[in-house]
Amino acid sequence: MAVAVARATGLSYFDLDDEAKARGLFRLLAEDGAAAHDEHDLDAFDRALVTRLYEAMVRIRVTDARMTALQRQGRISFYGEALGQEAAVVGAAAASKPDDWIVPALREAGVGLFRGMTLDSYVAQIYGNAADVTKGRQMPCHPCDRDHHYVVMSSCVSTQVPHAVGIAMAMKIQGDGDRCAFGFMGDGGTSEPDVHCALNFAGVMRAPAVLICQNNQWAISTPGSKQCAADTIALKALGYGVEPMRVDGNDVLAVYTAVSRAAEKARSGGGATFLELLTYRVSAHSTSDDPTRYRDEQVTEVWRHQRDPLRRVRILLERRGWITADEDTALAARIEADVRECIARAEATPPPALATIIEDVYEQPTWALREQLAALKT
Repeated sequence: MAVAVARATGLSYFDLDDEAKARGLFRLLAEDGAAAHDEHDLDAFDRALVTRLYEAMVRIRVTDARMTALQRQGRISFYGEALGQEAAVVGAAAASKPDDWIVPALREAGVGLFRGMTLDSYVAQIYGNAADVTKGRQMPCHPCDRDHHYVVMSSCVSTQVPHAVGIAMAMKIQGDGDRCAFGFMGDGGTSEPDVHCALNFAGVMRAPAVLICQNNQWAISTPGSKQCAADTIALKALGYGVEPMRVDGNDVLAVYTAVSRAAEKARSGGGATFLELLTYRVSAHSTSDDPTRYRDEQVTEVWRHQRDPLRRVRILLERRGWITADEDTALAARIEADVRECIARAEATPPPALATIIEDVYEQPTWALREQLAALKT
């Protein structure tokens, strides 16, 4: 898939027509931590905001590293990390408001954590223990948090995208102003018919939806060039009358800016937006995958180091005198300690009670279910 260059720089990207936006690439922060175009483009970002974004990205990276290690040790069964994609996750999360709804794909647990889902709740779901609100019934990496409007993700790729648009349509029908629904997918997910159905409804109904594709360039082992003949994924939105944006997904400031614009448009009645966040899946698709068998890992190393989204923000923080090397080390150590303490609590929690296996299907378990439970106990 060809990578086009925007015909405008910095914030003037938003003055482009829709096709130019779909072929371009919006960026504020260069790979070296400097302003990509104009230092004034960064004026809206104060110390509190940039620090919050950075801390959230570090939290995802530390948590993912610890969870992956647990899987390798046989202490959990499965994990899919967001290594290298933290800017796309956090930038989108920060653009949401508490009353918005989030319908995630595999790598958006960090959105839930940013919005208030506790780490204990997340880790309990991965272990499937008695503290898990889903009572151990879901595969790992399927957290949900009703209090913070974070819907459980679907393993059936992209079936969640029509759900996000449906939630948005319901908001519009109910007259819920100042609310929108975020629907996430991967680049591979855009090949599913569900996405095209969702885009069509979003365009026709002018649904207050923000549809976000994390284009990490690999659908498990299938590269983007084998999946889509269009120059960019963002171009797909044009055929459905949905505004496209294409953003450097490793630039958390650009992601936050673009998604914020899309969300405000949705909340004010302007309809849906489809955003392609260009990033890279540095790690494996999941702990069940070995990417060295199908891709050039020399390319991966460029994205792992030179294009690392955390490095980019850390340099900005250091350049502005907002963080020191010692403070950065202490931040990672504090988060690491939090995660380890959370894991200790999860491993000390027993599995769900056996009786919960027949709960939640009927208001009162039927005689057949009670009979089956009794047989299971013997």
